[in-house]
Amino acid sequence: MPTLLRLATAGSVDDGKSTLIGRLLHDSKAILADQYADLNGRDGEMDLSRLTDGLKAEREQGITIDVAYRYFATPTRDFILADTPGHVQYTRNMVTGASTADVAIVLIDARHGVVEQTKRHAFIASLLGIPHLVVAVNKMDLVGYSEERFDEIVRDFCAFRGHLSSPDIAYIPISALEGDNVVDRSEHMGWYVGEPLLRHLEAIDPADDRNLDDLRFPVQLVIRSEGNDFRGYAGQVASGVVRPGDRVKVLPSGVESTVASIETLTGELEEAFPPQSVTIRLADDVDASRGDVLVSADGAPVPTRELEADVCWFADRPLRPGSRYLLKHLTHTAEAVVDAILDVVDVASLERGPAPAELGLNDIGRIRLRTRRPIIADPYKRNRVTGAFILIDEATNDTVAGGMVAG
Repeated sequence: MPTLLRLATAGSVDDGKSTLIGRLLHDSKAILADQYADLNGRDGEMDLSRLTDGLKAEREQGITIDVAYRYFATPTRDFILADTPGHVQYTRNMVTGASTADVAIVLIDARHGVVEQTKRHAFIASLLGIPHLVVAVNKMDLVGYSEERFDEIVRDFCAFRGHLSSPDIAYIPISALEGDNVVDRSEHMGWYVGEPLLRHLEAIDPADDRNLDDLRFPVQLVIRSEGNDFRGYAGQVASGVVRPGDRVKVLPSGVESTVASIETLTGELEEAFPPQSVTIRLADDVDASRGDVLVSADGAPVPTRELEADVCWFADRPLRPGSRYLLKHLTHTAEAVVDAILDVVDVASLERGPAPAELGLNDIGRIRLRTRRPIIADPYKRNRVTGAFILIDEATNDTVAGGMVAG
C-alpha cells in the first residue's frame, strides 16, 4: 500500500502555486474527465490553475484566498496537497493548511527572486516543524532557463537559511506552465542534475520523520463490556512504539501498569506505532479516561499547568494578556488564561521583537499560558503531535489560534 505524503504549497501572489498543482494533477493523470472542460482560460489556452482556484473571489482577483485540498496518487505514493494562500493577510490560512504537512513547497518567481513573502513562508514552514522544504524556482522559461539566475536565487535564499530549522532543503528549477522538471525532467535545463519535483517527492518517506522514541498514547475512548469484563483504552498512537509487556504510566495521575494486549478489529498486534489506531488493554484495573495519556514508565514527561508557546492569531479580536480560552490538546480540553505576551515575530526581518500590548490578526508571537488542568505536552520541535494545540473562544466556539509548545 503506497505511503501517504502531505504537501503544502506557498509563495507570493502570481508565483504559480495553483498552476503547479494543476500541472501535477494533469501530468499524473489525476484529473477527472469532466474537469477538462473547465480548464480553458480566457484566451483559449489550458489554464491549470482553475483546478484549484475554486472560489469565485479567487478567480475574479486571480489569487488564492482559501486553502484548496487536492488528492492524487502515483504507483509509489499517495498525496494530499494543500494549496495555501500567499498574501500576508491570509497567514492564518497558510498556517492551517500547512500544519500537518510533511513537505512544504515554497515557490519563487525566477524573474523576481527572493522577496519578503518568500522569507515569511519559509519561516512559517520552519516554525511549523515541517521536516522537508522544497524551494521551487518557477517560471524558468521566462528567464531563458538560465543556470546563472537559478544559482543567484539559491544564494539569496541561503543567506537567511540560518533563521530556518528545516533539516532538509532542496532547490529545484521548474516551469509549472510548460511542465519542465515538474513530473518529467526538462530538456531545456540539462545543467540541472537533480530529480524533477515529483520524483523528489516520491523519494521522501514520512515514516522517517516520526518520533518513535517517546511513547504518547492519548486515550480517546474507554471501551467496557460487562459480559466478559473487558476494559480497553482506544486511541491513536501519537508517537513511540508500544508492545505487550511494556510498563506504562497513566498521566496526569501517575498510576503505573503493564500492557496486557494491543487489539484491533482484525486481531491482536505485537506492537503499535504512529499513526495506528488501536485499543490497549492493561493488566491492572486503573482509573483512566478520555484526555489521559499513556506513556512509558521510564522517562515519562512531567504534567504541567504552565507553558510557553508560539501562536499564530486567527481572530479579528486581538489577543491580550488576561484573556481566557479553551485549550484543545490531543483528546483533552482545558480552560486556559494568557499570562503574558513575550514577543512578536517581524515577518519582514524574521527577528523577534519586544513584547507588544496585543497580538492582532495573522500575528505570530510567543505567549505564556496557565491551564486549569495539567497538560501532557512535549516541545513542538521534538514532537509535532503532542506539541501542538489550538485555542478556542468559549463564547463563540471559534478557533482563534494555533499554538506550538516552545522548548
